[in-house]
Amino acid sequence: MRIDILTVLPQLLESPFAASIMQRAQDKGHVSIHVHNIRDYSTNKHKNVDDYQYGGGAGMVMSIEPIAALIEKLKGERTYDEIIYMTPDGEVLEQKHCNDLSLKENIMILCGHYKGVDERIREHYITKEISIGSYVLSGGELAAAVVVDAVVRLIPGVLNDETSALTDSFQDNLLSPPVYTRPPEFNGWKVPDVLLSGNTKAVEKWREEKALERTKARRPDLLED
Repeated sequence: MRIDILTVLPQLLESPFAASIMQRAQDKGHVSIHVHNIRDYSTNKHKNVDDYQYGGGAGMVMSIEPIAALIEKLKGERTYDEIIYMTPDGEVLEQKHCNDLSLKENIMILCGHYKGVDERIREHYITKEISIGSYVLSGGELAAAVVVDAVVRLIPGVLNDETSALTDSFQDNLLSPPVYTRPPEFNGWKVPDVLLSGNTKAVEKWREEKALERTKARRPDLLED
């Protein structure tokens, strides 16, 4: 998979992809992540990438020219399965979206800033708009990093145990059950006996029951689906 991220602040994306699972995924060749500075495509001598809103109002708007130039350049090099815009008014990211995106070959992500991007970019280039929650960030970089992390970990070979991602929360519209590790007792707090029994069927049944119980208590909306 190749992921191209378009931003005015590329330095914000250096750390998230330079450690742990994201770094290993790139080292193994499972994903190639490329961060592009939109300012490099500005024809303004000051490299400005924003301007005042038509009609007046507070807040600047990301200009159409440098974004369109960068998108066109990248599209001329390869075909993109999705061109995503990170925006608070996009569709809220869910596990099903991550599962779908993990099957794609080439993805482009545009990070919003200021008051947003010129609407013509959204109308003519963007194929999917994503939000990571009902709140506003200073820019789309952190949101883009969340999307990339959630998607890349699903690519076969990225995780050491490929079955791990399949048992994460939300995969079956359920939250994950409680988990325990050694020691079996600490401060008088014991691990449930069933997890120490060696009975695989009993353990799976316990996990299913606990996952359903936790989901009913914490996220009943997931069961409505």
